[in-house]
Amino acid sequence: MGSRKSMGRRKFIGSTIATAATITVVPRHVLGGSGYVAPSDKITVANIGCGTQGLREMPELLQNPDIQVVAVCDVNKFTTDYLDWSPDGIRSQIRRTLDDPNWGSQYSGIPGGRDIGKEFVETYYGKNQPSGTAKGVKSYEDYRELLEKETDIDAIKIMTPDHHHAYLAIAAMKKGKHVVTHKPIANRMSEGRLAIETAKKSGVKTHLLAWSEKPEHGLILKWIKDGVIGNLKEIHNWSYRPVWEQWPTRPQGAPPIPSGFNWELWLGPVPDLTYHPFYTHNRFRGWYEFGGGSIADMGHYSLFPLFRNLGIDRPPVSAKAYGTTHRYVDGNTYKWVENDVAFPLSCLIQLQFPEQKSLPAFDLFWYDGGMKPFIPEELEEDHRDMPNEGMMFVGDKGKILAGFLGEEPEIIPSRLMKAYQGEKELPERERSPRTNTWVTAIKEDKESPGSFKYAGTVTETINLAAVALRAGKKVEYDSASMKITNDEAANNLLTREYRDGWKL
Repeated sequence: MGSRKSMGRRKFIGSTIATAATITVVPRHVLGGSGYVAPSDKITVANIGCGTQGLREMPELLQNPDIQVVAVCDVNKFTTDYLDWSPDGIRSQIRRTLDDPNWGSQYSGIPGGRDIGKEFVETYYGKNQPSGTAKGVKSYEDYRELLEKETDIDAIKIMTPDHHHAYLAIAAMKKGKHVVTHKPIANRMSEGRLAIETAKKSGVKTHLLAWSEKPEHGLILKWIKDGVIGNLKEIHNWSYRPVWEQWPTRPQGAPPIPSGFNWELWLGPVPDLTYHPFYTHNRFRGWYEFGGGSIADMGHYSLFPLFRNLGIDRPPVSAKAYGTTHRYVDGNTYKWVENDVAFPLSCLIQLQFPEQKSLPAFDLFWYDGGMKPFIPEELEEDHRDMPNEGMMFVGDKGKILAGFLGEEPEIIPSRLMKAYQGEKELPERERSPRTNTWVTAIKEDKESPGSFKYAGTVTETINLAAVALRAGKKVEYDSASMKITNDEAANNLLTREYRDGWKL
């Protein structure tokens, strides 16, 4: 960290604090005493994306004494039409963070955009200033402009829709900036590969936020190695997602683009489409252009730590997928909906993995939209149903059942768990704010456990699943050449058509 802090930047921050109280954005509680972090030693961060998730995760940035948020960016200036899991969740969180029970009372909907992001940051830092105010957090519409002008930032946090992740991460790494990103690294195979290669070459630190400490995986691996379930054959993982609206056809009509919303910038690398609110504001994940479906949304959380802890570092060699179909009425006839625009409402995906260093070849099954495995005989014996979300390890001699993330694993049926004489106790989990992981990596100049360098297998898995859904057939994949070997046309799905000026 020290080698990246230039004297020019140290002078800049120091003079800012000394000479311009209205520009100071350093809370009083970190200017001395226990936990003091010198302003010049803070990691300066630009938060790119001020929608629902960007605002939801802002408190951890603001409350971490090692971080200084100095810039925000969003193509949306300000609106109150965001969609979220509850009407007041984000507003309540901002109120708690600012210790202001009345914040946002003037908004009837769910607010978001760069104006809200800037207000949130400045209000938080300002409440610890003698003047009660703090100014100077930069606000940008276009992250490319931010990267050109904000030369003193250390890191960016990417909270944009999925289709911007790779382009933004690569642009930032080429500028020598550390990168923290929400999942996925990319929603195209070629972009994910390029982003990971750039991370390896650039020397900056990267972190995929889907990583988390999962000591349960170590216990599961021990049980597998002890022969509790025999030879591993299958891993099943299921989620009730999606929770957002999805359609198998393009939205109709051409509503006006809202004032303060830059639609062309929101599209970014994607070629022109007519604006429609059904693409934006927490609806993007369902569309092939903009999202990665439920497996990209939730599968990163369950599979990235699992792959790391079980030593799964060889990507799948094939994928086959089935998804919900649709019909519509044309006159007096039911007709088939040809869907090549959106992920299905529910799907089942089978990915075949080759032999790993510590595991035999196995199949990974993903289910979403209410789909899940049928109740195995082991749970029938215990008179139990399958949970709404979960993970199951199937061997030729038994099964292990766990929560969606692998939590609370158990050998089933319960009589076998009781009879097992080996290790059953879970190791202690180190609980700390998620920001600590990547902050430590940057400050100590070491790889984060969630580094892009370790995310190649999960990135290829997620994107191959999307290819299989779109191809409508089993696709065979050669990772070394990044090629679908049994369907030439399916190779077009590994990348995208790019808008002029955005090609990677």
